[in-house]
Amino acid sequence: MKRELTCIICPLGCSLVAELEDGQVTAVKGNTCPRGAVYAREECTNPKRTVTSTVRCKDGSMVSVKTDGTIPKEKMAECMDAINHVILDLPVSVGDVIIEDIFGCNVVATQNKRV
Repeated sequence: MKRELTCIICPLGCSLVAELEDGQVTAVKGNTCPRGAVYAREECTNPKRTVTSTVRCKDGSMVSVKTDGTIPKEKMAECMDAINHVILDLPVSVGDVIIEDIFGCNVVATQNKRV
């Protein structure tokens, strides 16, 4: 089986073709650098994503947030559900941990917000 992907690791956006047998990647073609091969293998066997979103504040405003690492793609809905249940007290600063240890990452603020 073959799977076509576009690498998202760097701005080149290489067109990759991953060959799979029994759920395992046996070859990757089209990558300009070794990172493309790593990306294709992970995307085909254990895809992960960084989650970006917003969190409500008690004053009705919103603060942007993101995970400080990647989480399994199949856990994104669960992560978003947790994010959607948070209501923040202000002030908030960039890097403040909003949710600690969700699927091995923290959800952190990506903007400053004062009272």
